Amino acid sequence: MPFTIHLSIMVFLPLAAALVAALLPAKVGRWLVVGATVGVLGYVIAMLIDFDPESGALRYVTDDNWISELGIRWQLGVDGLNLFLIALTALLWVPATLWAALRTDERPRLFMFHMALAETAVLGAFCAQDLAVFVVFFDLMLVPFYFLIGGWGSGDRVAATTKFVIYTLVGSLLMLAGAIALGVLSTPAGGELSFSLAELEERSLGEGTQQWIFCLFAAAFLVKAPLFPLHGWVVDAYRSTPTPVLVLLSAVLSKVGVYGFLKIVLPILPEASEHFQELMLILAVFSILYGSILAFSQDEARLVVAYSSIAQLGFIVLGIFALDDKGAQGALMQMVNHGLVVAPLFFIIAVLSVRAGGSASLAQMGGMALRAPVLAALFLVVTLATLAMPGTPNFVGEILILFGTFEDKLVYGLVASVGIALAAVYMIRVFQLSMHNRAGPEARSAELSGLDLAAILPVTAVIVALGIYPQLILDRTEETTTAKIQAAIEVSDGGAGGETAVAE
Repeated sequence: MPFTIHLSIMVFLPLAAALVAALLPAKVGRWLVVGATVGVLGYVIAMLIDFDPESGALRYVTDDNWISELGIRWQLGVDGLNLFLIALTALLWVPATLWAALRTDERPRLFMFHMALAETAVLGAFCAQDLAVFVVFFDLMLVPFYFLIGGWGSGDRVAATTKFVIYTLVGSLLMLAGAIALGVLSTPAGGELSFSLAELEERSLGEGTQQWIFCLFAAAFLVKAPLFPLHGWVVDAYRSTPTPVLVLLSAVLSKVGVYGFLKIVLPILPEASEHFQELMLILAVFSILYGSILAFSQDEARLVVAYSSIAQLGFIVLGIFALDDKGAQGALMQMVNHGLVVAPLFFIIAVLSVRAGGSASLAQMGGMALRAPVLAALFLVVTLATLAMPGTPNFVGEILILFGTFEDKLVYGLVASVGIALAAVYMIRVFQLSMHNRAGPEARSAELSGLDLAAILPVTAVIVALGIYPQLILDRTEETTTAKIQAAIEVSDGGAGGETAVAE
């Protein structure tokens, strides 16, 4: 069955369901939104089955005029680069929305509307094949998460929302300026203005122009990831954000930024990517060490995962800017792996917090495994995946990144390996303190409920499945990923790619 004319339907299905749900009773409307997320997942599963790994061409393309005066087209498509990120989005939105539907009693219809709007924005960003369309969806993500954190968060949610908005809004405005400059300055004399990513890859920019545009895009993407030193919003946001929103913020939203480097920056700005390679590698390695060390020192379980995420995103950026085929493919696989691992981690932390009297402090937990063998077993599987143990997909992703880094950037690879060792320490510490340490005064051991199991078990099963058969991802991503970094590799090697830039 062809999917060419249906990508727009997939992108807007959650939002359409939420608009209808707003007119229905809350108990009915919330299940309509849940059903829409399940519908998107079903559609994505069909795409995974239908997708031809031998073809590197863009599939299921939607290409129509949108704002012809500005050269903006409504272009959506799927290739090996975004296929599994779309799948990750569709998969994780189902348990997050289900969790929210059953545990949100305050203004549930409005909450579900923002959840649906957020899914539409993320799917649109991943599917976009026009830079202007990407920017629209990238900026649109800010709106629902602003209201979800500010309206339903806990603790000092005002400070959390303020920092989140300031950081992400400034980054988005910088990227908007960079996108406009890229489209205008790359237009040849007498040519037509275009923001099509495929067209922009074929056009040339002077190296100096590429460099300042690179900085604008990098600022937006590093904030979204986040990476050091643009991570200042993380601590307050991770403390205050409701659990289902936090799952999506950490597991999915962060991937849009690092995806932007592979999709936009490296293929369109290859000379600038090579020029700033060392700086990006330094930021990546520093983020790995910084995140790992702070994760080890935290007592609050949410913050352990927050800082570990900074380290993991640093590892992904390391793979991207190693400018190596294996490193880039490992980075793409690790984007999916991190999302799959962090989602059940935050659900498990929420479960443990309830059993510790509402506290997320590791000192208040302990003894949780006593009467909860299923909880302990699932937590152990996710912990081992976080450690990148052999037999997990994280092991494959990290090995590919290290191979790609060791090829030409041995020192960075060796320093990054320290982060892997630190991850073993802080994740085993969290598991040991919560599962087998002396129980806290408010702690009680109890097995997972049906809702908890429905949110955690399917994602954990996907982790196990990909650990057994990682080629499911590797076979379908290799050709496209290699093509996206080829121009930057050629510049780095002093090949033909370095001769195509037009001198300013």
